Order: sequence, then C-alpha cells, then structure tokens
Amino acid sequence: MVGWLVPFPGTIISPAVRFLDFMPPAPDFSRLALLGWNDQFAQLAAQQLEGLEAQKHLIARVVEELRGYYTLHDGEKETLARIAGKLRHEAAQRIDFPAVGDWVTYSVRPGEKRATLHSVLPRLSKFSRQAAGDETEEQLLAANLNTVFIVTSLNRDLNARRLERYLTLVMQSGAAPVVILNKTDICDEVAAIAKLVRKTAGEAPVIPISALKGRGVEKLKPWLAAGQTVALLGSSGAGKSTLVNRLLGEDRQVVRDIRGTDDRGRHTTTSRHLFVLPGGGMVIDTPGLRELHMWDGEEGIAQAFTDVEEIALKCKFTNCRHEKEPGCAVQAARTAGKLSEGRFAGYQKLRSEIEAQKSREEKAAKVASRVHWRKLHQSVEEADAKTKLKHTDVT
Repeated sequence: MVGWLVPFPGTIISPAVRFLDFMPPAPDFSRLALLGWNDQFAQLAAQQLEGLEAQKHLIARVVEELRGYYTLHDGEKETLARIAGKLRHEAAQRIDFPAVGDWVTYSVRPGEKRATLHSVLPRLSKFSRQAAGDETEEQLLAANLNTVFIVTSLNRDLNARRLERYLTLVMQSGAAPVVILNKTDICDEVAAIAKLVRKTAGEAPVIPISALKGRGVEKLKPWLAAGQTVALLGSSGAGKSTLVNRLLGEDRQVVRDIRGTDDRGRHTTTSRHLFVLPGGGMVIDTPGLRELHMWDGEEGIAQAFTDVEEIALKCKFTNCRHEKEPGCAVQAARTAGKLSEGRFAGYQKLRSEIEAQKSREEKAAKVASRVHWRKLHQSVEEADAKTKLKHTDVT
C-alpha cells in the first residue's frame, strides 16, 4: 500500500483538505483501458510497475513519434515527452527505444507541461522490419497490435509477391492479418480478383471495400472493437489515410490523388500515428514503405506459405533447400503443376532473404562481442596501471 505523504514542517492543513490530496498520483487503469490496457499487459509489466506510485511514475501509450519527441496518451489527454537520459544510455539497440503503440512509464516535469519518458513496458506483439539501407538492425514500426490491415488497391498496386511479403511480416509479428482490397469503386472485376487473392492470403480474411465511398467498411467492425489496436500497412496511394478518415468520421489525415501515369501513390502520411476511433478501437496509420525487408521471419513464412510447407514435409531430406536435391517433393509439385512458379519463387526469395539476414545478424553480434571484450580488457588494463601508479607514489 502507498504510504501517506507528510507535509513540510510548519504547513497548516485546512480541515477541508483530504489526506488523499497528499498521495502521489497513481496510474488510472480505468482510463488506460480505453487505450487497450488489459490484464495481459498488467501481468507482463508486473515487475516494472512495482513501486511506480512511490516514484510518481505514470503510465501512458505512445500515439506518435516525431523527431525525437513522443506524444503520450493517458486515456484523457496527450502529453509531449522526451526520453530520459538513463533510458537513452541503457538502450543497446534501436528496438529498445519506444515506438507507436508502446506502453511506457513517464513523469511530468515540475512547472512544465512536458514529460520525461522513463521506460518501455514489455510488448505483447511487435511489427518490425530489417532497417532500411545497409544496417543489420531491427526497426520497430509499431507495437502491441491485435490486427494488421494489409491495404492494397484494386489497380496496378495489387501484387501477389508483395502481398506474400506483407503476410509473412504480419504473421511473424504476433498480430492477425486482414487483407483489405480497396477502391472497389474503380474496379469491375472485384469478385474474380478477390478469389485469386484468397489463394495467396490463405486463412487471412479478404475484405473488398471502397474507403472513399464507404462501401464495405462496416465489415471491418469485428476487428475495431473497444480496446483493439489495428495498424494499416500498404503502399503509398493504397488508400490508408482515406480509410482512417472514414473510420474516424472526419478528415484528420491529408490525402492526395495517385499519379495517373503509373497508379503509384504520393506520400501523404510522414509519421506513424495512433488514433482512437469513436467506437473505442484504435488504428495506427503508417507511411507507405519503399523498402520492407524481412527480419526474423521463420515463423511468419511458415504461416504465410502453409501450402509450400506442407509439401516440403514430404521431401526426402529434412534440410532440403528445394533446388536440386533428390526426392524433393516441392520440385515434384512444380513439375506436376500443383505449385505455381510465382508462388515458389516468392517463397524461395523470402526464405533466402531471412537466411541472409540471420547470417548478417550473427556476424554483427560477433563483431559487437569482440568490441565489448576489447573495451573490457582495456578498462582492466587501465585500472591496473592506475593501481601500480598509486603503489609507486606510496613507496
């Protein structure tokens, strides 16, 4: 139980003032529930939450990150925060920093309206990718998601290989994928295309809609119930921001027309942002991603390519690479026309990418380990040298 705060000596307490007024602020879990806080998060965070009241640390959810600043929401109001020096110093890698959707602890700076962000609470799920460029590092895009809407438009943006990549990443994250076929208002073959997409999507629901006209959007309600968090993933111009505006019931996100020459989108969303919907659900709008390389996708690829994985179980060798090995069931399925060339090529490409990423990660870990031990050895030598110098001065 939290102890009473003792007023400063000499303070005169009016009878009208309750002792409760001197108690440190405690997290309001009923308010946090509006943002998705539940028993699962409480259990995961039990150790970090212990003693927060005595330390005057509060809990909030990150709803936006922009240039080193984080917007926190406590279920009632938003507060702008920056990371504490201790957290910045202890962060070993990029994923140790907060992301949109994270639950964090913070404290309000005395005399200011801004806050200091102290720690990131354990995540229930995380959606991440290999960082863009040549870095071998995991980049966290959003955290604590229940569902990811993979939004693709019914024009030249529709691509089976890209959809396979999205499905693999989402399934690896721990969230459930839902494929949204947007812009039914400009397509005359919706049913036929949806049938083809369902072959790639597997068990993931495929929902045709028109975010612009509002057609079919009501079918998304099961995933947008109070306390549920959904992220939108897709190329620029797929209609993610239009869908967010439709769900919010107002124009909060800027939208622009796609280029008429190639059906490619123009970037309008420049940062990830979590919005609370009128019905209590939450949606995270994300910028269109030019690069979406795999990070630790072994479980995801197994779920996204269940058809290929089931065939692979019949291969003669358990470590079969499905290339030129004898007794390869996957190659036999290709020859028999039971596995399309495109599907096989997509599977092999993603699997090769995951293996290459793991190899780079292992090499980076070895380099980091060598650097760590070199620094440790150097610090020991410096300490020995100082000890010898002190001993010489004494004698």
